[in-house]
Amino acid sequence: MLHQVLDAFEQSQGPVSLDELSRQLGIERSALDGMIAFWVRKGRLIESGGQTVCASAGSSCTCSAYPGGCVFSSATPRRISASKK
Repeated sequence: MLHQVLDAFEQSQGPVSLDELSRQLGIERSALDGMIAFWVRKGRLIESGGQTVCASAGSSCTCSAYPGGCVFSSATPRRISASKK
């Protein structure tokens, strides 16, 4: 199953929905996340994004600047791609 996950990313021509991929492979989304993490650790997949960006009044800031957390925040899209190795 691990190799099917890797093959899906290597053969993709564009963005892959992780929910759709979990349905196609017949595995739980949490199991798919674990398999992706395995291939990221092995260097076969690259993960980027998925970070929270904080902004206040049009300027960038760090969330630690606000004791109660970010007033305005959004998550950047999580991107997973096959390594060029």
